Amino acid sequence: MLRACLVLLVLFSQIGFSFAAEDPTKPVDYEWVKITTTAAFAPRDGAGALSFQGKMWFIGGWNPGAATRSFFPRICNNEVWSSKDGAEWILEKPNTFKDRSFDAKADWEGRHTAGYAVYRDKLWILGGDCNQGNYQPDVWNSADGKNWKLINPSTPWGQRALHYTVVHADKIWVMGGQTMPAFAKAEEAFYRDVWTTTDGVEWTQLKPQEPYWSARGMIGGSAVHKGRIWILGGGTYDTPKTPTRQYMNDVWSSADGVKWTRHIEAAPWAPRQYHDVAVWDDRLWVMEGYAKANRKDVWYSADGEHWFEVPNTPWQPRHAASVFVHNGSLWMVAGNNMEPDVWRLRRK
Repeated sequence: MLRACLVLLVLFSQIGFSFAAEDPTKPVDYEWVKITTTAAFAPRDGAGALSFQGKMWFIGGWNPGAATRSFFPRICNNEVWSSKDGAEWILEKPNTFKDRSFDAKADWEGRHTAGYAVYRDKLWILGGDCNQGNYQPDVWNSADGKNWKLINPSTPWGQRALHYTVVHADKIWVMGGQTMPAFAKAEEAFYRDVWTTTDGVEWTQLKPQEPYWSARGMIGGSAVHKGRIWILGGGTYDTPKTPTRQYMNDVWSSADGVKWTRHIEAAPWAPRQYHDVAVWDDRLWVMEGYAKANRKDVWYSADGEHWFEVPNTPWQPRHAASVFVHNGSLWMVAGNNMEPDVWRLRRK
């Protein structure tokens, strides 16, 4: 029996299996591969990025440029595109958010930087922005990306934008964000609250214990790693009363949303907002973002404490990109570079 086990170990090692955990204090070699710089969709930032049923789903987005006005007649749209390989993109749901005759109960208003999730075999949109002069406190879901159902027209946390959304412990979580009085009427508020749901209708507010992360939002994507929710940087948008934005690079995590651990007060990556986070290759990822200018750096960590940069990023600086974890790779798609480009990260 012992001899048989030793033979299996030798065979596994010969075909590339390893039983030793990788050292989190050592870097890994990765490389970016260009898939296309001319994808079928119009350029945009803040579009939802979800992997579902073997496809990448690219949801909504923002582009105020005159050249793209036919795609974005109201600055944001509610298109849905899908792709299996990042090269060929299919328009699954055309934009219906065109003019003031739009019915917000029949379809979701165009939006960007909303909450996006895959949960219980459906695509979800949770909340939105305030570019139309109103907040979007609603919840929608879809089993096919084409037909969407209004689950909740007005959540208890809904008068906000720039919130952070994850799926953890069989619940959807919404955290942080803020009001934006310059765009939509509301008292100034910067949130550091935590809400959960199992159906999008009933919401429970948790009460985190001090110390925990300061009020913030502006984190795209989601990071749930080793059974914990991770808050990686973030920031606040300027308001009439608080004209100075905040940019952060601290790292926090929690298993239950109540007790939080600060792993690093200042990570080696620069403070930022409008960046994207993800978990891929058993690592946390922080990519691009904004800190008085768009960024193009890419960082990863196995434990939230030891961080390494992927060198020689080939794509243009951007913020509010769409980052997918799909088909064994990490994908960077579009963003505030306003190009319809698609890139794939893999191990060398």
